[in-house]
Amino acid sequence: MSKIKDFRPRLKGQKKEMYDAWTKEESRVLVIGDTHCPFDLDDYLDFLVDTYNKYNCNRVVHIGDELDHHYSSYHETDANGMGGGEELKFAIKRLNRYYKVFPKVDVIIGNHTRIIMRKAQTGGIPKEWIKNYNEVLEVSNWKFHTELEIDGVLYAHGEGGTAKTKCKKDLQSIVQGHLHTQLYVEYVVGRNNRIFGMQVGCGINHEEYAFGYAKAGLKPAIGCGVVINGKEAIAVPMILENYK
Repeated sequence: MSKIKDFRPRLKGQKKEMYDAWTKEESRVLVIGDTHCPFDLDDYLDFLVDTYNKYNCNRVVHIGDELDHHYSSYHETDANGMGGGEELKFAIKRLNRYYKVFPKVDVIIGNHTRIIMRKAQTGGIPKEWIKNYNEVLEVSNWKFHTELEIDGVLYAHGEGGTAKTKCKKDLQSIVQGHLHTQLYVEYVVGRNNRIFGMQVGCGINHEEYAFGYAKAGLKPAIGCGVVINGKEAIAVPMILENYK
């Protein structure tokens, strides 16, 4: 028996439009927040899998800063922290957990992702000497983007302003991370259209030394996002026990 998606009836006009709408597969994007491996929460991946299944997602976007690169930060680093080789090896191991579950992901290049390239530029090293992200991180099927548009929605890492501000400025729905303490969806409704700005939170373990700079600030908003057909956005918080 042929599947519906393989069956092409001889329809025209309104009947064909109705049939196309009925058989069209919805776009359901799971948006992973900043993970900053190897300093991500142990249970964050399980939360992502549960969310993916709950909302029947069929595409995945990582909003950026998949690795932290604390050892190479332009800011003050922890003198008792891991060295560069040790942290990178551990980070790749942690990231591989996500790769095994989500083998096809669109990754937005974040400010922490760019640290190594910036260091190379500072040292006067041409970019041709630098390996690509896929090779170094051992995620051959992932695709890296400066920013990405899906169903009219812009996915960006989020430097330079909040999602609710940017969507109003650009008059376009936007999804972003970067701001670890923010998890929300805000809709802006006009006469003829509706757009949204969504911050997807993060998946970091704020007890790790890499986040020492934020100890006196707000706690991170652990969560992710889901976007359906580019029209509906859902900010999904992760329920944490004994969150200190």
